[in-house]
Amino acid sequence: MTVEFTVGDRFVEAAEEWGDNRMMDREDAVETKAEQALLEVEHLVSGATDVSFDVEGRTVRHEASDELAALLAEQSAETGLDESELLRLHVDLFSGAFREDDAVRPPNAPPE
Repeated sequence: MTVEFTVGDRFVEAAEEWGDNRMMDREDAVETKAEQALLEVEHLVSGATDVSFDVEGRTVRHEASDELAALLAEQSAETGLDESELLRLHVDLFSGAFREDDAVRPPNAPPE
């Protein structure tokens, strides 16, 4: 099942900030962070260590595992949201995970 969604401003801003610190252009940073977020989601759901995806601008196309497709279908039935919107929300949750400012670090995080 191919799921297509558009990443939000929060995701793009966090990816750009991360990329700026590594002297990466915006497209490469968004692609890298999309891959990392999709890997996190897929790994949690299916144990996958590789993902198949494509990024064009802000549009992400992901070939979901059978397990992720089943989870998204179940969540869609429960919430009434489209599978693509649900995956976008899951991916967006990880956008804060790669921000580097202290404002998003939990107070009990180990020192850097």
